[in-house]
Amino acid sequence: MILSDFDLDNYIRSKRLVIEPFNDELIRENGLDLKLGNEIGIHNPELGPDFILDPSNEEHLKKEYVITKSDERLVIPPKAQVLLTTHEYVEMPDNLMGFVELRSSWARHGLSMPPTIIDAGFKGDITLEVINNTDIGIALKPGLRFAHIIFAVTMNKVSNKYAGSYLNQRGIRTPKKI
Repeated sequence: MILSDFDLDNYIRSKRLVIEPFNDELIRENGLDLKLGNEIGIHNPELGPDFILDPSNEEHLKKEYVITKSDERLVIPPKAQVLLTTHEYVEMPDNLMGFVELRSSWARHGLSMPPTIIDAGFKGDITLEVINNTDIGIALKPGLRFAHIIFAVTMNKVSNKYAGSYLNQRGIRTPKKI
């Protein structure tokens, strides 16, 4: 079952679902909008086009991204894939999961984002993987509504709440070793 605006308001007010900071304007008809945080992770330009990333090599992972912060604007270069983060911190109960998608207005500007799943029991900021499909840079301002979550109730409480390496992440969390 997908939660409606009424259900979401109830979950948030009863503190079963935690969204911080929370603003009533975030609740939509059947989901919740999230704002863009102030961090961007860009693939390290020092690695160069001949570098081949090995996702099982921790030394490669340490230098894969350069993370910067700005309260003014974050620029996604043309044809680039970046990591972004939500402004909001989320705590999911053990009977709720979420599907995170890019808001359609951003897709109309040429951005795309693979779907992200938020597991029951997850706590933290949400790291977003975003691709600029255009030949021009796109400037984003922290604090703008950027992503949308649709929440679904599981048939039963999960036996094993999320306990992975992204638990309690704050800001951008770069990829873990595969």
